[in-house]
Amino acid sequence: MDIMNDQFYMSLAMDMAERAQGQTGINPVVGCVVVKDGAVIGLGTHLQRGTGHAEVHALNMAAGKAQGSTAYVTLEPCSHYGKTPPCSQRLINEGVARVVVACEDPNPQVAGRGIEMLREAGIDVEVGLLRSRALRLNEKFIKYILTKQPFVTLKSASTLDGKLATKTGDSKWISNGQAREIVHTLRHRHQGIMVGVNTVIADNPSLTTRMEVPGLHPIRIVIDSSLRIPLESAVVTDGQAPTIVVTTAAADPAQKVALEAAGVTVVVSGAGPRVDLQAAMVTLGEMEISSILLEGGGTLNGSMLESGLVDRIVLFFAPKIVGGGSQAAGTFEFPGVELMKDAVMLEGLEVEVLGDNVCISGTPVR
Repeated sequence: MDIMNDQFYMSLAMDMAERAQGQTGINPVVGCVVVKDGAVIGLGTHLQRGTGHAEVHALNMAAGKAQGSTAYVTLEPCSHYGKTPPCSQRLINEGVARVVVACEDPNPQVAGRGIEMLREAGIDVEVGLLRSRALRLNEKFIKYILTKQPFVTLKSASTLDGKLATKTGDSKWISNGQAREIVHTLRHRHQGIMVGVNTVIADNPSLTTRMEVPGLHPIRIVIDSSLRIPLESAVVTDGQAPTIVVTTAAADPAQKVALEAAGVTVVVSGAGPRVDLQAAMVTLGEMEISSILLEGGGTLNGSMLESGLVDRIVLFFAPKIVGGGSQAAGTFEFPGVELMKDAVMLEGLEVEVLGDNVCISGTPVR
């Protein structure tokens, strides 16, 4: 049985925030719980960029009864006027007596000012409860707000011998149904989904979110150095989500015109022969794409990892062995290291068993 204390209410706020992942664009996910005299009088979650923040929704629910209450907030209340008024001032105006904050807001426009504003108004503020979980909850927002580049989650499903397909190219299906459901949840929770042009040519994927209930479709991003993407590809023709093709200045100008006429955004990144991935991430960040799910083949996976552009790795393994040597595509294809001590290491490992599949995830050590 859960004990009703500060951690109980903060966990409730975080549970609500987590459910909104994917909905807030470049904004953080935030939850707020307002408690008075042993009862929850307000609950709130930030649901969409430009709309009310979690504290506002919670205080609106409290309906003027928040005087002397405690507010539990997963991220420091804002102190500036943006698309909405500052939440710190609203907490002050409502007479909240105590605010428990999980972690400070890294946004330079806030960065401790919200906490300072509350304390100057005589409110008791405590910071750091469940900080690690709060930071993980907003890892995409934190990366984007500090670097203006998208947070990249590399997802891959492979056999036990690290193959993405057999030597004939057959890949349906490596993972089981449970794993594929999680993948579609990941798509819902990222603003963009990225693949290489070879994946589009080989599989003609739609790269949309397919779940039991409707989910959000990510922006489709295709890395295509020479614009080989077929004009009849689903990502060009189906209209289910925007598509961006990242190419080089050496690509066929006529194909660029044709793609743009079909409604595709074409971004030039690098002179060629290969796309400048570092520059591409900067450009995509400028387009306000704050998170990307990378579902690439071995070459794109390897290039992104080698370039230090991957922030989280999620690997699904099925109990299958297909062999095939170099004829069968591997999860990561890049020149590789010479010494084991130089291997890319993952930290913060999480392991989940999904029927007969296993998911291993973690953060690459820089």
